[in-house]
Amino acid sequence: MFLTFREHVKKLLTEALGQCEYPSSDLALTVKPGYADLTSLIAFKLAPVLKLAPQEIARNVTQHLGSDELVARAEASGPYVNFFVSDDYLRRTLSAVLEEDQNYGRVDAEGVVILEHTSANPNGPLHIGHVRNSVIGDTLARCLRQAGYRVETQYYVNNMGRQIALVVWGIMNFELNGQRKSDHATADIYVKANADVEVHPTKLGEIRQLMQRFESGDRDVACLFKDAVEFCLRGINQTLKSLHVSHDRYVWESEFLDDIDGIIDELKSHGVAESDGSTHVDLSSFGIGKDLVVRRSDGTSVYATRDIAYHVWKAGRCNRMIDVLGADHKLNALQVGKVLELLSINAPEVVFFEFVSLPEGSMSTRRGHFVSADEVLEKVTEKAYDEVDKRRPTLSEQEKRAIAQAVGIGATRYDLLKVSTDKPMVFDWTEALDFERQGGPFLQYAHARASNILKKTTFDYQYEPELLTDEYEIKLIKLCAQFPAVIEDVTVNLSVSVLASYARELAEAFNQFYRFMPVLSAEPEMRSARLALVTCARVVLRNVLNCLGIEPVDSM
Repeated sequence: MFLTFREHVKKLLTEALGQCEYPSSDLALTVKPGYADLTSLIAFKLAPVLKLAPQEIARNVTQHLGSDELVARAEASGPYVNFFVSDDYLRRTLSAVLEEDQNYGRVDAEGVVILEHTSANPNGPLHIGHVRNSVIGDTLARCLRQAGYRVETQYYVNNMGRQIALVVWGIMNFELNGQRKSDHATADIYVKANADVEVHPTKLGEIRQLMQRFESGDRDVACLFKDAVEFCLRGINQTLKSLHVSHDRYVWESEFLDDIDGIIDELKSHGVAESDGSTHVDLSSFGIGKDLVVRRSDGTSVYATRDIAYHVWKAGRCNRMIDVLGADHKLNALQVGKVLELLSINAPEVVFFEFVSLPEGSMSTRRGHFVSADEVLEKVTEKAYDEVDKRRPTLSEQEKRAIAQAVGIGATRYDLLKVSTDKPMVFDWTEALDFERQGGPFLQYAHARASNILKKTTFDYQYEPELLTDEYEIKLIKLCAQFPAVIEDVTVNLSVSVLASYARELAEAFNQFYRFMPVLSAEPEMRSARLALVTCARVVLRNVLNCLGIEPVDSM
């Protein structure tokens, strides 16, 4: 409903500008909590053009505003033009949430999106940095689907190159522990292989030979690479599943080997690719001083070239390409994007995220100094179980374990999503699970409270919305109305922290309502009206939690 309100305000403002004979301009609409439901900064935009004080422009515009069923009133407050929603807006919000239910939040977005995320090298288990990538990508995918897009999530599998060749060589030379989770067993081999090569650098020739044989089409070597990668991926996928993350498609790097010659030839035809042993692309015309190598001097391809081919393939299958990448990929992503432009293909939209560290310190897969995501998740779930056991001692063991799993994973996901992706962060599992903080458990608890109220009664959808006039009720309705606008914001700007902030604010508003507004003990008519609001809040909380990839539990 907020999106509809915003459109009505735009129409009123545009008509008022015409009546004032002011030039059309950016309406500069923004939300200023505590001041108005929507505020226009149009006066600031027009002041330099009209040579008038912003306050005078705001007054003139407000005096020429027409009436509207969703806008109760508009007023000039200094240089700002403030708009306030009507009672009809509140009624229609409740009706929309109850009617649309699971579809509430849809903004009628159209088109196909291919979203690549995680894509961790299959040389060991995921760490907490990989998990940040996974939950950002998965949450974006959920929001895009909620908005109405058709979304395919992809994991781009690095099944060739030096790191995977090291794993294959290690499996050929060391015993693989079949009793370990497969990704952890792979990491053991990878660490041993690296250590051995450091002591005996001449063995690097054997690894290079494996890479060359793979690219030349040696089937036996290709099978070794495939088996090693699939073995590791089985373990990685177990971890992703526990995080409620899944991929629609796994795309293997080697699928694009046959496309590389054509891409290099096309770049040469544009006069930007040169060969002097290796083949590289001059990107100085884009202000990039470092050339991009697309083929090594020994004839083997490089990751970037295969990545370009992968994006060419994707571009022909979607309307939007979105990649989630660590901040250390910025240069490579920029180079790949500019090469795509040379090939007359739009560069992907890229969400970069800064690194995550643990209180334990830094991590290195190659040297074995590593805290896996599995270890972190195990700690989080154990701590969640302790909290559930303390709070709900009468529950069965099975119920305690189920709630602890949902709460632990929810806490992890929320903590990684709440921080803006452009900021580095330290993931502290004890803080993430603090039930007194406004984290994942706080959101789930709000949903459980709403569910508990509705379990105790039957709501027949007969209610009088005009009875909901208290500030706590109105604030909650207004926040429910904003959910589609939040989904639109996330899908346009690709900022998942916006959804996390909204979720916290919504849960807080519901808890305030719950604390001060009796529901089941209220008079019959008021009871029905508040049950309608509780039902609406539960619908929106559930949809928000689903978009965050957090299980909306009914009991905690």
